[in-house]
Amino acid sequence: MSERQQPVIGIVQRTRKSPFFEATRHWGAKAYTVYNHMLMPLYYDTPQADYWKLITGVTLWDVAVERQVEISGPDAFHLVEYLTPRDLSRCQVGQCKYIPLTAEDGGLVNDPVLLRLGEAHFWLSLADSDVLLWAKGLALGLGLNVTITEPDVSPLAVQGPKAQLVMAALFGAWVEKLGFFRFRETELAGIPLVVARSGWSKQGGFELYLRDSRYGEQLWDMIMAAGQAYDIAPAAPSGIERIESGLLSYGNDMTLAHNPFEVGLGAYCDLDKTADFIGRATLRRIKAEGVRRQLVGLELAGPERAGNEQHWPLYYQEVPSGAVTSATYSPRLQKNIALAIVTTERAKPGPPLTVDTPEGLVAATVVPLPFIDPSNK
Repeated sequence: MSERQQPVIGIVQRTRKSPFFEATRHWGAKAYTVYNHMLMPLYYDTPQADYWKLITGVTLWDVAVERQVEISGPDAFHLVEYLTPRDLSRCQVGQCKYIPLTAEDGGLVNDPVLLRLGEAHFWLSLADSDVLLWAKGLALGLGLNVTITEPDVSPLAVQGPKAQLVMAALFGAWVEKLGFFRFRETELAGIPLVVARSGWSKQGGFELYLRDSRYGEQLWDMIMAAGQAYDIAPAAPSGIERIESGLLSYGNDMTLAHNPFEVGLGAYCDLDKTADFIGRATLRRIKAEGVRRQLVGLELAGPERAGNEQHWPLYYQEVPSGAVTSATYSPRLQKNIALAIVTTERAKPGPPLTVDTPEGLVAATVVPLPFIDPSNK
């Protein structure tokens, strides 16, 4: 099936751009979306061609849209603990943590990666929702002694099975020993960076947090030059690969209307942790009562089809039973696959469900997640 024509997004002065924006245009980005009020490339060749470059080689992504909320000051750790049900008491300086942020009703505000840069210095590397004013309002209401800002920090991602080779060429042997979800503050030719072993793919890789936007194009060019020997290609977060790997997208697979237990994030909720947090009582009740809907994987019948631009209604014997949140065609599985939120009774493999797509009704079956596990292909 040919790729669907993407609508054009007008690029005007008021549209926020990353420090790497001109580099992405130079390297041929064909489409952009808006994420955290900023333009983000969608693909350079085609979504499937960019996907294969990620799977087989190494790619460079402009992910400056992962904006940072910086929290520092005497009460910084108190506020960070209060934002999330995850226990951070053993989080070390130099460590990253994936943390759900919850509201008083248990709803998900965001699911950022936390970086602890100091005993009282943190970044929240955000998914696509506003957290800066949320954190500021909470700090004011609680009377906490903290400083909360959006710093001049813009991440790039180097992702794919050859990512480590490119990073070693740039930084030397130490980067190969960096543990998963660990980071190091460093410089590259005088450019201030935080280098983390992380990224929104299961193919392995790193994120480079640029700490001075003046060096955006210079940093991009240095990475591309170092990666030339490994056929590095510009790309963007792959919707195909992340669905295959069971990675969730805030705003698509979860929103403020969902709680962590519904979308498989219960393992990140330490409801008995010592520090208080927003939504503790509600999340305890939800866990005790059990959820009424769950996130699952689906295989969709029929020929290759394009992904969804809106949720697709899902039925069991004509009874509304949920919705498909993210769909794609998997080139490795040669199947149409999807993530969906379904009623609990439909969350296990069983009789086929029916999905109402723009092309008509399609049969679907529940399957385990992830669709592809890189550790056991």
